[in-house]
Amino acid sequence: MKLLLTSAGVRNPAIRDALTALLPRPVDQCTALAIPTAMYGHPHATLEYTWEFAAGRSESPMTDLGWQSVGLLELTALPSLPREQWLPDVRRADVLLASGGDAVYLAYWMRECGLADLLPSLTDTVWVGMSAGSMVMTPRIGPDFMQWQPPDGSDRTLGLVNFSLFPHVDHPDMPDNVMVAAQRWAATLDNPSYAIDDETAIAVDGDRVEVASAGHWQYFPG
Repeated sequence: MKLLLTSAGVRNPAIRDALTALLPRPVDQCTALAIPTAMYGHPHATLEYTWEFAAGRSESPMTDLGWQSVGLLELTALPSLPREQWLPDVRRADVLLASGGDAVYLAYWMRECGLADLLPSLTDTVWVGMSAGSMVMTPRIGPDFMQWQPPDGSDRTLGLVNFSLFPHVDHPDMPDNVMVAAQRWAATLDNPSYAIDDETAIAVDGDRVEVASAGHWQYFPG
C-alpha cells in the first residue's frame, strides 16, 4: 500500500503533486472510498463535521479532488456485514481517504472489521490520511493525542511506517501545537517522528519516504 500522510488534506500544489505521483491513473479516473470512522472517537468532531468531510464541504480537501467516484466506507458497520458484501468494493478502490479524529479509535475499528489485516494485500491502493487518518499508520501517537481509551489503554496504532506523526504544527486554533511541544512529544517515543504543519504531507512508496511541503516541518530521529 502507498501512503500520503497529511495534516489537513491535499491543500496545495506540492501535496497534490505527491498524490498524483502515487496514483495509478489521473485523479478523474480513480475511484475513492471515504472513511469517516476516526471522527466518532474524538469529542470535538461533531456529526456535522463528519458529513462535511464525506460531502467534500470541509476546509481539508479530500473527497472533493475530482475523483471519478467516491463511496462511503464506515468501518463500525462492517463487522455486522458479510465480508463478501464490502470486500470487493475495497479491493476495487484506487484510493482510501481517511478523515481526522482519534487515531487509536480508528486503529481499533480497522482491526475489528478486518481492514488492518487486508492492507498488506492492497499493494496498488493509495491511503490518503488526514491528521488521525495519517497517524493511524504510525507505531505510536503518544498519550497526548489519545481522546478515546482503547480496552488495553495503549497508544499504539498500526505501525505500517516506522515513524510517528505530530500534525497541525503552529495551527492558529491549537496554541499548544508548537514545534517546541512537538520536540518534547518526540522525546517520549521510542521511534523516529515528524512534526508537520497543515501545508505538509509525507509520501510513502515502499522504502521511499519523501516530504511534500509548502509550509514547515521537522524530523526527529528518535
